[in-house]
Amino acid sequence: MPGREAALPACFAGLGTGSPRPRQKRGGMFCSVEDAFDNKTLDFASLGASGPGTPSARTRRDPDPCPGPGPAAPAPAELPPRCPQSDQLLIKGGKIVNDDQSFYADIYVEDGLIKQIGENLTVPGDVKTIDAYGQLVLPGGIDVHTRLQTPVMGLTPADDFYQGTRAALAGGTTMIIDHVCPDAGTSLVAAYERWRGSAGGQACCDYSLHVDIPRWHESLREELEALVKDKGVNSFLVFMAYKDKLQCTDAQMYEIFCIIRDLGAIAQVHAENGDIIDEEQKRLLELGITGPEGHVLSRPEEVEAEAVYRAITIAKQANCPLYVTKVMSKGAADVLAQAKRKGTVVYGEPITASLGTDGSHYWSKNWAKAAAFVTSPPISPDPTTPEHLSSLLSCGDLQVAGSAHCTFTTAQKAVGKDNFTLIPEGTNGIEERMSIIWEKCVVSGKMDENGFVAVTSTNAAKIFNCYPRKGRIALGADADVVLWNPKAMRIISAKTHNLNVEYNIFEGTECHGAPTVVISQGRVVLEDGNLCVTQGSGRFIPRKTFPDFVYKRIKARNRLAEIHGVPRGLYDGPVHEVLTSTRAMAPTSAARIAPCAGKAPAPAVRNLHQSGFSLSGSQADDHIARRTAQKIMAPPGGRSNITSLS
Repeated sequence: MPGREAALPACFAGLGTGSPRPRQKRGGMFCSVEDAFDNKTLDFASLGASGPGTPSARTRRDPDPCPGPGPAAPAPAELPPRCPQSDQLLIKGGKIVNDDQSFYADIYVEDGLIKQIGENLTVPGDVKTIDAYGQLVLPGGIDVHTRLQTPVMGLTPADDFYQGTRAALAGGTTMIIDHVCPDAGTSLVAAYERWRGSAGGQACCDYSLHVDIPRWHESLREELEALVKDKGVNSFLVFMAYKDKLQCTDAQMYEIFCIIRDLGAIAQVHAENGDIIDEEQKRLLELGITGPEGHVLSRPEEVEAEAVYRAITIAKQANCPLYVTKVMSKGAADVLAQAKRKGTVVYGEPITASLGTDGSHYWSKNWAKAAAFVTSPPISPDPTTPEHLSSLLSCGDLQVAGSAHCTFTTAQKAVGKDNFTLIPEGTNGIEERMSIIWEKCVVSGKMDENGFVAVTSTNAAKIFNCYPRKGRIALGADADVVLWNPKAMRIISAKTHNLNVEYNIFEGTECHGAPTVVISQGRVVLEDGNLCVTQGSGRFIPRKTFPDFVYKRIKARNRLAEIHGVPRGLYDGPVHEVLTSTRAMAPTSAARIAPCAGKAPAPAVRNLHQSGFSLSGSQADDHIARRTAQKIMAPPGGRSNITSLS
């Protein structure tokens, strides 16, 4: 159409035509991964329903692209200039970075999906072009650990799903996985539905959900099955801390891990020794220590390392994959690294706080500042910890970096001004996560750009089974893309962050590397520093069970771990008689738990610690015949003889 080309700017008129080189075919490094989308959550059927003149099924509602205190924009013409009005984008001249390779190519995005990758692409004439020369084109970040709605003592976090996901997009994160934490007396399914309702109306980016297991109950297996089969949840967290509130016993953990393994899900654990913490908290309060420093003093690093080791041991016995959240100390990280090197199926998650700062601030004279750092496990006061954790993350001993973002205002933290055990726990990190990791790992030379993509998105997508829809720049993947400028520099400050709290625990940290353009669901949400989001536009991403990245090894070990008895003849020799105690014993909590399949009950034996004394004078062994009494005499001379008294 000559008339149409004449109406276009000169820079767009000849796109895709007149090139001396042939168009790049869909092959080689630009082709999609074979069988990549089999048995994944991506649904291509919806794309077939859209004809050339029909809006795509993936086109989302966009009532107010830039929500704010003012009224919604009545017409597209009044939208801010950086808010895109088209789902068609051409990203030109950038260096595409995946976890396994980097290459230069252009990307064409349409209907929220990556449709073409290559050179000299044929695209519509009115497409919006984004100049990516000199920048890295990365998959959008995936924050695997947020708590944007978890209540603490009735207090709601300051950053809800809207504010939290808005901050995530500002930092280059295009998907979060939030934790559902049911209230006492609430079923897991009901809590999940409440989280879905809140996130569906507020989230600005795609999201998924983990579900916490706060207590053991008889119908737990049925609830977990319902969440896995009907709700798209494939990860569940148990607590080893918070005694008398959330803490599980070792026996309960073993039973839960067996259920999770059978369902093909991922077992997560908050690893701290809750019994020791409870005793230490009492001791410190008796000594008059009530400030935030009491929080870290009551939780020494050893209680985290011990709990991590115990959780790995239990998961290994159950042959269940384990994901340890919030790795905060060197000791815990070393336990994880050692287990991984031995072949255990275990994954470790340091967070923004443990990588980007240290716990020396707990002793700040400013109570509000010290309280802002309170989280569990606590940030290590050892100043060498961030360096150690970033090294293990860079070499693969730790695999994923989350944020554990859960913020409270100073007024909310002040609930515990006279008792550190009442300070609501949580720190920021959702917006700063990718910049902190780039600064600590890539700028320092420990990690390359491909490793950065792995720990910020790809590994998370593989572990929690939303790869390659998420976590990769590939044909057919979601158009969640970040243009990253490795030369950009910014200083983190509470004055400029996109959070609802007064303190930023990374205040004054200088970071090299930052997102310049963020694309979520195929639409530009950040460009030239202008953040432009739509409340409620986030989609729930269901996740299937038995992710290959995790369960291939588990299935192999199941085949190798089959137990067979030793064939032998029947024993026909004498058998000593053992009596069981007649005293009734109170059932333990573990006795009320349904045993795993194939577990035989242990035979009852006599408890030798119980006394056989009775006020009646009878003893438990009165029926056993006694030997004739003997008297031993040792007269002077040194040699004794025995004289029978019978």
